[in-house]
Amino acid sequence: MSLLQISEPGESAVKTACRVRAVGIDLGTTNSLIAYVGDADQARVLAGPDGDVMVPSVVHYGPDGSTLVGHQARALSVSAPTDTISSVKRFVGRSATEVLANFSTAAKLTGDERKLTFSVAGGTAEVTPVEVSAEILKSLATRGEAVLGGPIEAAVITVPAYFDDAQRQATRDAGRLAGLEVLRLLAEPTAAALAYGLDRGAQGLFAVYDLGGGTFDISILKLSAGVFEVRSTGGDTALGGDDMDRRIAEHILAVDPGTATTTLASLSAAELAELLVESRRVKEALTEFESVTAGWREQETSIDREDLARLSAPLLEATAKATRRALKDAEIRRRDLDGVILVGGSTRSPIVRNFVADLFGRQPLVDIDPDQVVALGAATQAHLLSGGSSDVLLLDVLPLSLGIETMGGVVEKIIQRNSTIPVRAEQTFTTYADNQTGFDIHIVQGERETVDRCRSLARFTLAGIPPMVAGMARLDVRFVVDADGLLSVSAREQTTGKAARVEVKPSYGLTDEEVEKMLIDSFEHAEDDLAERNLRVERVEAERILAATTRAMIDDPQLLDSATEVATRAAMDTLREAITEGSYLEIRRGVEALDHASKPFAQARMNRAVAAAAVGRSVNDLEGELDA
Repeated sequence: MSLLQISEPGESAVKTACRVRAVGIDLGTTNSLIAYVGDADQARVLAGPDGDVMVPSVVHYGPDGSTLVGHQARALSVSAPTDTISSVKRFVGRSATEVLANFSTAAKLTGDERKLTFSVAGGTAEVTPVEVSAEILKSLATRGEAVLGGPIEAAVITVPAYFDDAQRQATRDAGRLAGLEVLRLLAEPTAAALAYGLDRGAQGLFAVYDLGGGTFDISILKLSAGVFEVRSTGGDTALGGDDMDRRIAEHILAVDPGTATTTLASLSAAELAELLVESRRVKEALTEFESVTAGWREQETSIDREDLARLSAPLLEATAKATRRALKDAEIRRRDLDGVILVGGSTRSPIVRNFVADLFGRQPLVDIDPDQVVALGAATQAHLLSGGSSDVLLLDVLPLSLGIETMGGVVEKIIQRNSTIPVRAEQTFTTYADNQTGFDIHIVQGERETVDRCRSLARFTLAGIPPMVAGMARLDVRFVVDADGLLSVSAREQTTGKAARVEVKPSYGLTDEEVEKMLIDSFEHAEDDLAERNLRVERVEAERILAATTRAMIDDPQLLDSATEVATRAAMDTLREAITEGSYLEIRRGVEALDHASKPFAQARMNRAVAAAAVGRSVNDLEGELDA
């Protein structure tokens, strides 16, 4: 079955306002920024009273109920590590079980596989990652109001391109909790390309290599005549500068004789926080200097760029793997690119820049500050959505395919991976069994051909359908992905008009391993998956034909001569055996054999039906109906 309708990008309902004060916000793992397009149509990042444009993405909760954000909070991360939340972006849309299994943090985590909270304020309060993110957004909005001299009425907030639906929903919820009208969630690589495209008048194919504090994104974009089309995207929502900090910390422990057998997990919360602060200082210093002395527990260790390159190698190779896959998805080679754009504070490191140059075979573009480029692009998009004039059109894409479960546990993909968003697609389905009075609709995400190998997003039921013969009901299923990458699914039965709808809001996101495996496995097991899909589809069809044949033999035994009955029953037994033990080709041959064996019986039933329809009617009546 093919897609029936796909909307054009301009058909998405994007909320707009007339010249409201709208800002762009880069909600980062390590630092966050706010930017604005003024009357001169120039985007600029807004600085605080101290002149610093970056707000550390750190929130401290005091025992008296007070909250500090930014530099003040970061200063307390060593003395009060459990009450100071850093890198919260890594935790949004995730469960406590998932975070405990994959991340190292000084914060006290509570919750279970469906929920995550932090125990703060000396254990007297609990906050969610959404609430922590909202505090950062409130601080940024307060800065914007102070600089611009008025309230912030709307915002475009950026997210990693590889954020799934749960993580996007959590980010949007944080914006609303902060009192902001979220005009759009914009993919960070797209925002960067937008900033470059307007500032440079760039044309052609570009790769955006975005390595931030906690996430990595790679996107291939085509820029032409004001149109930004994302050709492919990839990445890892748990890979970034924080991981480099941990590698440096592990190195410091390993070279110190007094801590050679100590692990990060065995440190106290205060010790871990102190060591990570020192590791971050070392990493940032190596951007400027060839060698740096790390000091911890009265022990000094010399670390140079060669050490950093060695420690970072596994992390950078992971980005290379995602990059090669993105190039393959876009069906281009690295020499086809017109440029490589660097985004994210981690790309300031000479180690990273040299790696990127080798990876792409060209020097990357660094015309715009990689820390600011995302915020500037977000501000530009906010300006456009709030009434600014421009010829720019953004065409983002979905990172994973979306579909529903059909009979046999097979996935029918409604919207394919890398489809341009916003997008709408419809497909029509029907009933499998007689007298079916409802539809159970199971929405899944992934690249595999069977439901058990994809991720379940949501389920809902459309009930109240009158009993009909199998195949008579017609169910129209519509998938709509808005400009933020958020999904809604609706279903409507044509004959009755019965309808149901669901907003897909999973409670937590994919793990790093799941994201990686969903794509890798889809390539590695493509042939096996296709064979399994064919087998399940043929089994469902064969069982339907067996059921229909059995019912017909019970209803009309007088039309079945003994020879045909023997042949038909033998063919049915052979088909049942093929369903249990055979390949899809053997099942298909079994269906054909049953069709051949039962053909005299089917013809007898057809002749009787035609004769019954013709009783009491003239040849002229029948000819008139045929002509009509």
